[in-house]
Amino acid sequence: MDPAQQQNPLAGLDPARPDATPPVGLKANLFRSPKERAIEYVLGFCALISVFTTLGIAGVLVWESIGFFAEVSFVEFFTDTEWTPQFVDKNFGIWPLLSGTLLVTVIAALLALPVGLASAVYIAEYAPDAVRKWLKPSLELLAGVPTVVYGYFALTFVTPLLQTFVPGLSVYNALSAGLVVGVMIIPMVASLSEDALRAVPRSLADGAYALGATKVEVVTRVMVPGAVSGIIASFILAVSRAIGETMIVTLAAGATPRLTLNPVDSIQTMTAFIVQVSLGDTAQGSIVYKSIFAVGLVLFLITFAMNLAANAVIRKYQERY
Repeated sequence: MDPAQQQNPLAGLDPARPDATPPVGLKANLFRSPKERAIEYVLGFCALISVFTTLGIAGVLVWESIGFFAEVSFVEFFTDTEWTPQFVDKNFGIWPLLSGTLLVTVIAALLALPVGLASAVYIAEYAPDAVRKWLKPSLELLAGVPTVVYGYFALTFVTPLLQTFVPGLSVYNALSAGLVVGVMIIPMVASLSEDALRAVPRSLADGAYALGATKVEVVTRVMVPGAVSGIIASFILAVSRAIGETMIVTLAAGATPRLTLNPVDSIQTMTAFIVQVSLGDTAQGSIVYKSIFAVGLVLFLITFAMNLAANAVIRKYQERY
């Protein structure tokens, strides 16, 4: 064997460059190094844990929900307008819980999406460096506040404040719960949108300035359109977070499953109902106990669909620079 091939068996495989050393790829490294191979297996095992955990949660929800739907028909579940599983006259219509969840989510989105996007634009394009250094970490501190604190904040401060402006506002209402959920998800919208804006190449903005564009024109016609996939993804992820929020709506929105779109009324969300039934007073195996899995399955399907939508939006509108 040629001496060069004895040192490197892959050398000389290119007829045009017989003396060239071919690049050693990742697979070759893994083949040669047991340590690298072990790291690959450990990382792959960690990834599989998350996949199997998700599949396990979905499997439990489906399995337990089968017992519920063996006693309650799909027609009653999706057409009845009352949800009274703990009453003597039991009704299992999901719409009161679904409307309460959507009402809180819409209120939260109306507050968080414009405020979060405006905050992101200011931090990315307008704020001086000294302001940006403390403003973004300060905003992200809101994400570290426990949701139970947000719940008491809504109940003891926001609701009394709103009662001075909104006549007839009950102590437990969808409006204060939705506003505080919106405050909670503002950092998610602002942080992810700001990251998306800063990922747009600066050369695009410099080119627009060179053509005589103003600051507003650069932001609205270059930077925001260039980051639209990340911005929309942040919107969808934040809304998904609002749909699944539990403690704020449990403390501030009430426990009245009611089919209404009036934000001043007391309502109950899907997550709040699950908390109410899971406190330990419900007999395991009863129809009420099984109902929390059916509600959880609906909640899981909604958030799963939202995540799929976010991925589809990212793939469709993603700009590659």
